[in-house]
Amino acid sequence: MTALLEAAATSGTGRRARLRRAATRVLLGNWTGAATVPSRALYPHQWSWDSAFVAIGLRHVAPRRAQRELETLLGAQWGDGRVPHIVFNPSVPLGAYFPSPDFWRSSGTDRNAGAPSAVETSGIVQPPVHALAAWLVHLADPAESRRRGFLPRVYPGLAAWHRYLATSRDLGGGGLAAVTHPWEPGLDNSPSWDAALARVEPAPRGSFRRADLDHGSPADRPTDLDYARYVRLAATYRDHSYDDARTPHAFAIEDPCFNALLIASEHALAAIAREVGADEGTHRRRAGAATGALLDRLWDPAAGVFLPRDLVTGEPITGYGVSGLVPLIVPGLPEEVAAALVRTARGPRFRLGEVHLVPSYDLTAKEFDGNRYWRGPSWFNTAWLVHRGLARHGETEAAHRLRAQALDAADRTAFAEYLEPYTGEGRGIRRFSWTAALALDLLHASGETSGAPDNTSDNASEDDVPGDDVPGGAREARSGGTPEGGAGEGGSAR
Repeated sequence: MTALLEAAATSGTGRRARLRRAATRVLLGNWTGAATVPSRALYPHQWSWDSAFVAIGLRHVAPRRAQRELETLLGAQWGDGRVPHIVFNPSVPLGAYFPSPDFWRSSGTDRNAGAPSAVETSGIVQPPVHALAAWLVHLADPAESRRRGFLPRVYPGLAAWHRYLATSRDLGGGGLAAVTHPWEPGLDNSPSWDAALARVEPAPRGSFRRADLDHGSPADRPTDLDYARYVRLAATYRDHSYDDARTPHAFAIEDPCFNALLIASEHALAAIAREVGADEGTHRRRAGAATGALLDRLWDPAAGVFLPRDLVTGEPITGYGVSGLVPLIVPGLPEEVAAALVRTARGPRFRLGEVHLVPSYDLTAKEFDGNRYWRGPSWFNTAWLVHRGLARHGETEAAHRLRAQALDAADRTAFAEYLEPYTGEGRGIRRFSWTAALALDLLHASGETSGAPDNTSDNASEDDVPGDDVPGGAREARSGGTPEGGAGEGGSAR
């Protein structure tokens, strides 16, 4: 632990160094020995996209541990390629979190689409940030990555993950991945899902217990009705053995954020394939096709934002969620589309630069609630994504301002889970892992960071991601003998 904290203090002085040490201390405290939990209290297991964001931050102080974070997650991958959204820690009592392993029943007798037998997981997924994270982790210390064979080990699993999303999850037949539960896009109770959820019969009252309310205010969490519908959807999927083709999906949506992250990660996977001597062309072609589908199916030029598509009704879901801004990270996005997204972000619905970070939903909408989870509060991970998108498209001043806001908020709120966008007051859990991890990454950012390797060069190198060079602190952490293990032992399903 001492070596890791010392490494965290090697870059910068004063407040910057203090914040770096504090963020590293959060990640140390939430480390279980093989992975990082989002929170010791509310989220005591490993979450999929949380671990990807954690690895992105950890690479600056402990690249070997960042590699292990992703390797642990991929160790729970299913035979069909899916990466489950929760990997359960068997030492955590069942009553500490719901839905617990006995609800999901992943390792039943039929092994549910090839679920692993040695570990219990959930059966749904989360946004595919993982290949992007793996590439950035490699760039943090390429020599150590190559020495450990990190990319050759993770590439097959990442490729299978992307194949699963491109095939089994193309429920609309239009070249985009669909989400089948509000927990899958990571924006659980967003107003964007209200109409789709309204057609879901709630699970009976009393058939589940909300452990999340033991740790958070009911005013900040999804409602009991929302939760009852979440449980119904998950149980229906489970009872159909997590078979995407056979399950009667009452909730099936093409989400802009989910697919933008898949495209960015597909570009990163092409870079990984090149590094390991595999065929990068498949990934570049898939990224290009998905970008075309994203523009054809989800871009609304009149609204100036990407809109989710409800595959049950076949119609776009109107409204302005932060998900619709995240495609700024997509390499090769037409500049006129990027410019329109920036105008929307700066307009009255999100007020970029005027309120704290990026609200998760339209500030002017009647559904907006600045305190309740994804119905309006600003989150650090989506701010990080928008920051990268702004920087990619040359919006340097706006990116710099958002970065400064995020660092100030992380420091001021003790790494809160999310913020009320008008007051900047921290909400949810404190010492939240992805907030700390992304603060570490933003401390390192030069303001030139892009979202993933571009597909414009056949000879791209490790410098494909501007601003993601090998940090001195990471090199020192490795040479200082930082262990792969760590300190400590090791809700609403996010």
